[in-house]
Amino acid sequence: MFADRAKIYIRSGRGGDGHVSFRRELYVPDGGPDGGDGGNGGDVIFVVDEGQNTLNNFRRKQKYCAGDGEEGSKRRCHGKKGSDIILKVPPGTIIKDYETGKVICDMADSKEEVHLLKGGHGGKGNMHFATSVMQAPKYAQPGQPAQELWVSLELKVIADVGLVGFPNVGKSTLLSRVTNARPKIANYHFTTLNPNLGVVDLDDGQGFVIADIPGIIEGASEGVGLGIQFLRHIERTKVIVHIVDAASTEGRDPIADIHAINAEIEKYNPEILKRPQVIAANKIDACIDVEEAVADIRREFENDSVKVYPISAVSGQGLNELMWHINELLKDCPKESVVFEQEFFPEFNNSDSEPIVVEKVSEHVYEVSGARVERMMGYTNLESERGFEFFQNFMKDNGVIDELTKQGMEEGDTVKIYDLEFEYFPS
Repeated sequence: MFADRAKIYIRSGRGGDGHVSFRRELYVPDGGPDGGDGGNGGDVIFVVDEGQNTLNNFRRKQKYCAGDGEEGSKRRCHGKKGSDIILKVPPGTIIKDYETGKVICDMADSKEEVHLLKGGHGGKGNMHFATSVMQAPKYAQPGQPAQELWVSLELKVIADVGLVGFPNVGKSTLLSRVTNARPKIANYHFTTLNPNLGVVDLDDGQGFVIADIPGIIEGASEGVGLGIQFLRHIERTKVIVHIVDAASTEGRDPIADIHAINAEIEKYNPEILKRPQVIAANKIDACIDVEEAVADIRREFENDSVKVYPISAVSGQGLNELMWHINELLKDCPKESVVFEQEFFPEFNNSDSEPIVVEKVSEHVYEVSGARVERMMGYTNLESERGFEFFQNFMKDNGVIDELTKQGMEEGDTVKIYDLEFEYFPS
């Protein structure tokens, strides 16, 4: 089955802890600290694989984790970096934060690898914390935690032109006539289950990529049938070609079909309807009177910007004129692929932009919280003099002390930071 969506869990590697050790040799009894740094955690990396065209691989496995960094060791040896994990996706894949639905990265035609989640930095060994006052520090810095995220992957095919229409109107047949694509073609009422791509080659090296978008039905934008899964594939197209059954061989009204599909597109994404449209009145080989069959469609839709072309995908009649008209429309369209802007930044979840919350919870008791504070406490040995000094400077530099004072904190009041409590004494 064609898979154009997947939900996966990704996690970068945790940084390795710094090491606590001391140089001890026969003639150097007090050689000082020599604990090495921990290794950095591995990254979660996404790359485009031109050989893939579905997300089937991500249906079989849902959890992807990079390697953790190794702990540092004695003699100033650094821990080994955690192994990166590389995830290959087909061109046109969009990576979104699963909770918010916001775009993290659009792998439209990216040639470079994307480091989506960075591994945590390794902690510093005790060799970094020696001072003239404290020459034998007995603590090291823990490694930074890993980043983790549930993401959704969505495949939106990359094509210049999208063929849209109800099932069995001839989209697959047209694609097979004008390109080298070989979609399955049959006279059935069930829709094609995956988008098919082909390249239209015109004279003088001109041409474009065209996609047969699986049949869209009424109610698709609300999730009826498989329609909502297919609407996403026209989001990158620059020109929309409506294929209708002009001969009404199965009793369908071509005018009503075009209105219905445009209505579904508008509900899904109104911006798509601002793009150029063309109407291909297909199956004229089955019409008794071609002009009469096409006249009503022209009266309803044809104007300066929308043209109606009578064609027969079976015999090839009218296809050359249709392809050249599409080619002219594309010349006025932007050359770049339609790319979705980034809306969600995973690194901000672990950045200095995160707020620190200061709250008075009761008389003479204050509480400080926030992800940055929690991470800082994980990095810091508060039982050491140097570590506690680092903690105090963090509180001052980030305005926490000023905010506590503003809220009325006085000498002897209690400050709670997660599981720890401190008594406040102004310096």
